[in-house]
Amino acid sequence: MVARVTTIAFEGIEAVPVDVQVMVGPGKIGMQIVGLADKAVAESRERVQAALHASGLSMPPKKVTVNLAPADLPKEGSHYDLPIALGLMAALGAIPGDVLQSYVVLGELALDGTTAPVTGALPAAIGANALGKGLICPHAVGPEAAWAGSDIDIVAPRSLISIANHFRGTQVLSRPEPAVHPVASNLPDLADIKGQESAKRALEVAAAGGHNLLMVGPPGSGKSMLAQRLPSILPKLSPRELLEVSMIASIAGEIAGGKLSDRRPFRAPHHSATMAALVGGGLRVRPGEASLAHHGVLFLDELPEFNPQALDSLRQPLESGECVIARANGRVSYPARIQLIAAMNPCRCGMAGEPGHRCARGPRCQADYQARISGPLLDRIDLRIEVPAVSAGDLIRPSRAETSAVVAERVARARMVQADRYAERGLSGITTNALCPTSLIEEVAALDQSGTSLLRDASEKLSFSARAYHRVLKVARTLADLDGTANVGRIHLAEAISYRMAGERLAHAA
Repeated sequence: MVARVTTIAFEGIEAVPVDVQVMVGPGKIGMQIVGLADKAVAESRERVQAALHASGLSMPPKKVTVNLAPADLPKEGSHYDLPIALGLMAALGAIPGDVLQSYVVLGELALDGTTAPVTGALPAAIGANALGKGLICPHAVGPEAAWAGSDIDIVAPRSLISIANHFRGTQVLSRPEPAVHPVASNLPDLADIKGQESAKRALEVAAAGGHNLLMVGPPGSGKSMLAQRLPSILPKLSPRELLEVSMIASIAGEIAGGKLSDRRPFRAPHHSATMAALVGGGLRVRPGEASLAHHGVLFLDELPEFNPQALDSLRQPLESGECVIARANGRVSYPARIQLIAAMNPCRCGMAGEPGHRCARGPRCQADYQARISGPLLDRIDLRIEVPAVSAGDLIRPSRAETSAVVAERVARARMVQADRYAERGLSGITTNALCPTSLIEEVAALDQSGTSLLRDASEKLSFSARAYHRVLKVARTLADLDGTANVGRIHLAEAISYRMAGERLAHAA
């Protein structure tokens, strides 16, 4: 007799159906798993046998063959334990085999027959819904899978015994409820930063338009403090964005207790991170920091200390919004629509250009240090500002600065204007000016004669590339949105150009 159970394999965040076929027949006693399975799947044999024994079921004195079809698709991970066990139980008559046809099954088994959490429950539930089926998953990840929709039949057993009783009708397992991560109430506030008004203005502009930002300044000037307070002024994730972000986090196994949060991701990898850590990769092609920061912030502190090749690997994600990882045996794509925030010192000793300080190596120290960042990467950064050292007067001054809540209101209003603007033009996936197509930005940021003359002169003097030209227009459009004006004025354009001028020394060094 052959019993069939549907499970899934992951290709990026997509769930690919896998047919688990279990046959009990004559032959040498034992269990064999075929179908291009990796080490974790091959070890399922021992876990399944122990779990069945602990649940009061003995293995039949026959040959058990498990085929994972399609046979040419690589099978990775421990989530094949539960579908194999349920298929074997159906083949033995312990549970009705026909009821399993309505479900997609995934889960790991402990030796005592209990279920253990696995990664990818949310994309598995979405994939099951696309197949018109329900989902059977471990109890620990049931609240995560429940976010896929209220109309999906989800069964989240704690053990093999409980699921057998459920299908026999002696026990009813209730549908898990979506779990919500409590809203963080202790986010760092912009009011904690004294001075640096121009830097806080640039941070607000970056938040309002989703623009990339580079801060250059000596140690202790507040660059990291500013970046850490960016999440406090960003709007919450929309339902669509929440689903995309949570699917990536689910694949990476970073959803604790199945609880989702509408707070935008903020990832700050150490500068020793490799290329695979930033854009994804590895043996099982996991998402990298850029994908985990999807619809959020990727903060790179001490930017020149990163490996130059690793930094340049971010050029494609910054432009296309996805990380494409190609291997000899396949191609995987992860979404990575990120806002890059970077901070760096002007030179290795950190004090170049500061009054009263002189670098021991002279101008070469600054040039060599800044040359570690390539020109094409700098060209993708919209705002480049200098963050000078804070004066003693700013630190002593007792007055409290503007709070994050006040700034967040202005950012939310500007983002709402942008979302409405692009929705009217049928661009549902575009919500910020930073994502505006180049073919449209000249229309939504139309300049008058004086503005056109200013931009032409600045482009010639500063040698703007075509990308820089359009990014200046995007920043100017964001500045106009913050002011609540329909037209981009000369003052908005001048401020946008000033944010490019601050990085000219970096561009020449690179």
